[in-house]
Amino acid sequence: MIIEESILKSINSPEILKTLDRKQIETLAEEIRLFLIKHVSENGGHLASNLGTVELTLALLRCFDFSNDRIVWDVGHQSYTYKILTGRFEQFNTIRKRNGLSGFPKRKENKYDHFNTGHSSTSISAALGFARAARLSGSNHYSIAVIGDGALTGGMALEAMNDAGASGDNIIIILNDNEMSISRNVGGIAAYFSRLRSLRLYSGTNEKVRRFVERIPIIGKWLSKRVHNLKSAVKYLFSQGMLFEEMGLSYMGPVNGHDVRKLENILYDAKNVKGPVLLHVVTKKGRGLAEAESEPEKYHGVKGNGYEKSNPNGLLSFSETLGPALTELAEVSTNIVVISPAVAPGCGLVDFSRKYPDRFFDVGIAEQHAVTLAAGMACSGFIPVVSSYSTFMQRAYDQILHDVCLMNLHVIFTLDRAGIVGYDGETHQGIYDLAYLAHMPGIKVIAPSDSNKLKSIMSSAIFSEKCPVVIRYPKGSGSTTFTEFAHLCNGYRIFEKGNDILVLSYGGMLDKLLEYLSEAKDLAGYTISDIETLVPLDIEGIEKLS
Repeated sequence: MIIEESILKSINSPEILKTLDRKQIETLAEEIRLFLIKHVSENGGHLASNLGTVELTLALLRCFDFSNDRIVWDVGHQSYTYKILTGRFEQFNTIRKRNGLSGFPKRKENKYDHFNTGHSSTSISAALGFARAARLSGSNHYSIAVIGDGALTGGMALEAMNDAGASGDNIIIILNDNEMSISRNVGGIAAYFSRLRSLRLYSGTNEKVRRFVERIPIIGKWLSKRVHNLKSAVKYLFSQGMLFEEMGLSYMGPVNGHDVRKLENILYDAKNVKGPVLLHVVTKKGRGLAEAESEPEKYHGVKGNGYEKSNPNGLLSFSETLGPALTELAEVSTNIVVISPAVAPGCGLVDFSRKYPDRFFDVGIAEQHAVTLAAGMACSGFIPVVSSYSTFMQRAYDQILHDVCLMNLHVIFTLDRAGIVGYDGETHQGIYDLAYLAHMPGIKVIAPSDSNKLKSIMSSAIFSEKCPVVIRYPKGSGSTTFTEFAHLCNGYRIFEKGNDILVLSYGGMLDKLLEYLSEAKDLAGYTISDIETLVPLDIEGIEKLS
């Protein structure tokens, strides 16, 4: 079905949305989906998550005024529709390009972006900060956090809910429940949400009971005024104990996240509640694109037509190499276990998880827990491999230091996407790990130059080391040329073309170095040495090379 962007092109301010009728809103939602599919397929970015929040965004913009009210999108990868409808339609073809729109909310980009996000589980804390500041300053605005059910497994989100419930501050927490983070959600909280989704009849039950009570002769209206107590009783009857209510949050929902009318009705109800509210919205990740609905993990992030291949040399990427390497090693040792904080597909661990389900632990978006869980298992004689992205693992700095390094535990960390990642912006660059890891006691940090080297390094880290080991590597597959010409000298692989200059390299930059040096007109000769172990750095060995 081809729909022209006739309504979408006319939206130069979110206030215009409030003038549209129901039919126009439904048409606009379809236009937005087609627009997203077209542009994200070309530029790359987060597709499935944005397709799932179209109606929710429309309802929010129709019910609130975000030139005054505050909204924080957790992670922020689902905010494309919000960007389009808050004056950035004409710029959207620049998203995730240099000097273009960010793929995440950015305060400096637009007045409607109130808080920068990029990592998970931060929205409730920030929105509570806005709410508390409004109370102290006497400001009159609503404060809203939009958080996915996957992000709610993060400890920081639970800490913030605990504070919000006890404070009584006016904050609306919208739980966007699509059963997914990057991979499918796991754990007790996911199971709890599943039970809540199965009790959809609750939403209408409270109103039916209220009307029934009002019809009771003489005492009906008196009882009806005690609706708060009645509401709590009905919730407990149908929901087997309300976690959020016990925390001090007024729970509303679940509600269909693709029905704008129902969303608007419940949002207006939430606006009238004093104190913290949690609104449970059920959405479908990838809504409107059959492939994304059936494979939301695959369509969580798409590369786009203009992207270079990450492994043009034909080698498997580092991510693709890790899973098979661990699977082979796990056949040798039954003590190897793998822990992933919700990024198993991106780290190439799906096949391992299927072959060894009893030795694979997806702990959800909970990097701190993942590290200390590994520490406990290491104390019990297992060899844990904690696999995540570099930018996410920095959230567990204290656990790596306190719970692993200070006890000199044999835990292996594989940091995918180390270094400059590119299109997702500063929140996703893996450029800080080496800086903070270098000063941790007893740790070893290794950077393989290509994906083939990753296999041997992983084997050595598991069977030869007895200390904390970090293996960091970028997207792609790394160097190929260097391995064809290198020979060993004092334990280092070197590539000799002369002795004018010695160049030390680590990680996947060797091909680029060779290309640059071969074109350098002022160099008659050079030698490149491949340094794999960065921490501790072998100063004596390097001096021997020079």
